[in-house]
Amino acid sequence: MDMRLERRLAPRRNTRISATIAFDGGRATRPCVIRNISESGAKIELPASVAGIPNTFDLLIGGLHPQPCRVVWRALREIGVAYTGG
Repeated sequence: MDMRLERRLAPRRNTRISATIAFDGGRATRPCVIRNISESGAKIELPASVAGIPNTFDLLIGGLHPQPCRVVWRALREIGVAYTGG
């Protein structure tokens, strides 16, 4: 039985959305895949290590407005983020 406490504020749905992480004023970008998403955050998978990804960045999805994010947790190739924009 999984005893981990669920602390998410909103339910997430599984996805496979191609996106881009942008930081350093948009001068640096990294491709990524959004693996699950909710109104308050997302789990993001990178093709390589998460090393070099700052604690705050913009998540770019298609033609939508950039979504400011804050890293909540990190693993080798995945990060969990909370949205910080209004």
